[in-house]
Order: sequence, then structure tokens, then C-alpha cells
Amino acid sequence: MGRAGTPMTGYRIGLLADTHIPEAGDDLPAAAYAALAGCDQILHCGDLHTIEVVDRLERLAPTLASRGNGDPYRPRRRRPGVAPDPRVRDVVVLDAGGLRIGMTHDLGHTEGRPDEAVREILARTFGGPVDLAVSGHSHVPTVWALDDGTALVNPGSPTMPYGYLGLVGTVGILDIGAGGFEVAIHDLRTGREQLRLTGPGAHPFQRGPRPVGGR
Repeated sequence: MGRAGTPMTGYRIGLLADTHIPEAGDDLPAAAYAALAGCDQILHCGDLHTIEVVDRLERLAPTLASRGNGDPYRPRRRRPGVAPDPRVRDVVVLDAGGLRIGMTHDLGHTEGRPDEAVREILARTFGGPVDLAVSGHSHVPTVWALDDGTALVNPGSPTMPYGYLGLVGTVGILDIGAGGFEVAIHDLRTGREQLRLTGPGAHPFQRGPRPVGGR
């Protein structure tokens, strides 16, 4: 297991959500692409608004996305829409580096519930237990883990942190090694780490700070 701030060796997955392109801007901030460079895989937790986001991320690494509530199949309310694409699914389940990962757009209904209730929600959502569940929708970066070590991560938004326009937000980096995994949420404006979760193991619910400014 790597020390805090030290990447583990193994498999690296970039995590992001709620990019809202072009509502939030013409493209992701350059800092987002820089943070995700070198990843073996990228997972986008939905609300792309345009499939071009996946196309651009795939220049860095193979990318899968979950379809968000803002990703209609056809254009709607100034949103370009996300036509059917094998890289975009309602629910994504994959095995990476020995870790079973589930991704969907919205798991906000798990916060504050007893661990057993959360396990049941995850099992229904992903068709069985997962080691790590990734979701978006809230635009708020969070990390926590149940008493059995099941981790839940929201990487926040790189373009609309906490839902604010005009700010640079966050992305997550998941490093998987032989001894476990680490998730770090990075502030793209400062280059600093906001949150870190080391697993497997229980971890208290933590939320990234609300940004200043924006509109």
C-alpha cells in the first residue's frame, strides 16, 4: 500500500463526472487532461451532455461512461444529447486489477443510510456486491467506505464544482495495487489533494470543501 501522496504501482483509473459540455464550457480544463494523463482506464459517471467528451478522453485512455439524467438520446433544452454508444451505459460493472467496480450516475440515496441498507442498494444496482461504487450527479466530491470495506466515491465535477459555473473543480484517481487500492480526489485549481481513501477498510464519510466564487 502506498503512503499518502505516493501512487501505488499497478492499475490506474481516472474518475470524473458531471462535465456538462458545452453548458459549462467548450471543453474540459487543461488541468483535467493533465491529471488524467497516464491512466490505464477512465470512468465518467455521467452528465456528459455530449459524446465528444468521451471521444476526447479516449485520446488518453479507454473510457466508459454511465448515462446521466442530462444525457438524453436526442437533443433537448440546448443539450446536444448522447446517442446510443457502446461506451455509454446506464450501469457499468467491470473488473480491474482484481477490484470489482460498479459505476452509475446517481447513488445519492445511499448517503446517511445504515451500512446494510447501502449494501442492498449496491447489490440491486450492480447485480451483486462490488468492492468500489463510483457515481456523480451531486457535483460534490465525497469518499467513504462501509464496515466491510466497500468503498463509495463521487469524484465531483471538473467543470461545475458544487454546481457552480466559472470554476475549475475536481477529478479522482484510483490506484489499484496488489495490497489494495487508494482513491485521491484532486483539486484542479490548486493541484492539491482534497480527499483520500485507502482500502479495503472502513472509512468515515468525507466531503470536499465548497469552492469560493463562481455563479
